Amino acid sequence: MSDNGGEAKIENVIIIGSGPAGYTAALYTSRADLEPLVFEGFRWGGLLQQTTDVENYPGYPEGVMGPEMMQQFRDQAERFGTRFVTDDVDRVELSKDGGIHRVFVRDDEYLAKTVILAMGAEPKKLGVPGEEELSSRGVSYCATCDASFFRDKPTIVVGGGDTAMEDATFLAKFAKDVKIVHRRDEFRASAIMLDRAREAENIELLTPYTIERFESGDNGSLSRAVLSDTSGGEERVVDIDGAFIAVGHQPNSDIVRGQIDTDENGYVLVKGRSTHTNVEGVFAAGDLVDHTYRQAVTAAGSGCAAALDAEAYLRDTPPDPEAHWAPDPAKVEAAAEQR
Repeated sequence: MSDNGGEAKIENVIIIGSGPAGYTAALYTSRADLEPLVFEGFRWGGLLQQTTDVENYPGYPEGVMGPEMMQQFRDQAERFGTRFVTDDVDRVELSKDGGIHRVFVRDDEYLAKTVILAMGAEPKKLGVPGEEELSSRGVSYCATCDASFFRDKPTIVVGGGDTAMEDATFLAKFAKDVKIVHRRDEFRASAIMLDRAREAENIELLTPYTIERFESGDNGSLSRAVLSDTSGGEERVVDIDGAFIAVGHQPNSDIVRGQIDTDENGYVLVKGRSTHTNVEGVFAAGDLVDHTYRQAVTAAGSGCAAALDAEAYLRDTPPDPEAHWAPDPAKVEAAAEQR
């Protein structure tokens, strides 16, 4: 941190974000004696902090609560010397020519030879009454994570793309029945994915409807969804135990847009199977780069890869302290317009 009077310390590694990717990157870089500094954010632990039972992470045969697992990830990284700042990063200035990167939390400036980006992605929400209150009590954003909790129970999937079809097809293996709720008669999903959903005996396509609200039963869990007919018909009430929202994800890449290459949806682009971005000394891992799998175990694996890539970079390509940050004005302007 800069301190007005003396020289600011230059960190070997700054990790922005937590969750399985950030904490795994911290574990590996701390064990390599790189003394990482992690800006874990106020909502540390990522999406798993909002998850109840996790049954599909290796090493937990009886399952584990999401917050408990993230605390264990954090404790393990801390054991080897990781330092944590429980605050959100406001902005970064990434050196374009192999120099020192700058990370800002309000007026405090931190310098780093390498930066690992692990800010994750957030599922897009419907924004309807009952959704927030019933999250993890029937409303879910991950079918592959939670489908087994709805064995032989009535469910719905909300969405019209490939993700919705994939979620419904997977969910149909467990649930009593699955209704795919979509606001239009036509689906955005590819023909092959739509055909698979139609072929399942316990999947029904329910169009054109939107979710008006979710309601709970006497036990406080989800019990019904109230649907609105977009063609002007009457409301429809569907009794359900589970609702899976599959309308896409939004990567948390705002602080680097305009400085680093992203795709049209804001996911950070990496080179090949590595975690290298287009900026020297900057690496990206987890759901910030992954719009396909989005699993805790794959995020942890990419966090490991980012740590190893950063360690190799520091060994083979020492950054030039004299190099300076130079933003691309066109990219910065474009990023500002997207916010």
